[in-house]
Amino acid sequence: MPSRNIGYDCLSCPIRAQQHFCDLSLSTLEDLNKIKCRASYPLGAKLFHEGQPPVGVFVLCAGMAKLSTSSSNGRTIITRIARSGEVLGLNATISGRPYGVSAEMMEPGQANFIPRPSLLRLMRDHTDAAVGVGEQLSAVYYTAHDEVRTLGLTTSPAERLAKLLLSWTTNARQYEGGDDSLPVKLTLNHEEIGQTIGATRQTVTRLLSEFRRRQLLQLRKSVLCVQDRPALEKISGLTFGQLQKLFDSPKN
Repeated sequence: MPSRNIGYDCLSCPIRAQQHFCDLSLSTLEDLNKIKCRASYPLGAKLFHEGQPPVGVFVLCAGMAKLSTSSSNGRTIITRIARSGEVLGLNATISGRPYGVSAEMMEPGQANFIPRPSLLRLMRDHTDAAVGVGEQLSAVYYTAHDEVRTLGLTTSPAERLAKLLLSWTTNARQYEGGDDSLPVKLTLNHEEIGQTIGATRQTVTRLLSEFRRRQLLQLRKSVLCVQDRPALEKISGLTFGQLQKLFDSPKN
């Protein structure tokens, strides 16, 4: 069981104003504080499992979590990485359908659990809470749309990997400030990256080595630094044949 000896409070949360769901009026936050269950979670803790009946949502206050789905033959795809401020399990909780993914902490962090009946009551009683839920659902929809486009319309693992690396640097810029050269700590290993882009671990290792050989990026002790963003952007838009020619040619 997670420890409950933590200090975050919704009324004094430093990132509240930056998040759709958490940017609520004082009266709504007071009611939210009454219904939530605060807890800290260690690395690897499962917040909920795919197929489990929805018991409520988890508002991620600190840390990151990976959301994944698995097939009957054991193949796993990581659908996205959730960061602080996101509400996990929202689709299932609102619809009453089983969780469509599993949520696992990628680092020690904190989440506020809100039971399903309490969340629905909060939405009925407070318009801004309902609007915040709608905005979160919209953001999840567009994220899922981008993932489907990346997996379904790209023709090669190299293109998908380039898109993923570019998205990580963009997210780092948005959350931490700075520019696209900001170092990014990789929280996924090669197998997990493969699960994100629909490729094998061996393919990911080979492509990262090729990107490093061509001086597109540096990767030292799980810290990524993009050296040539325009080149990665070019790879993310090339056809399979063009990529083959590019990788077969020596680095200029």
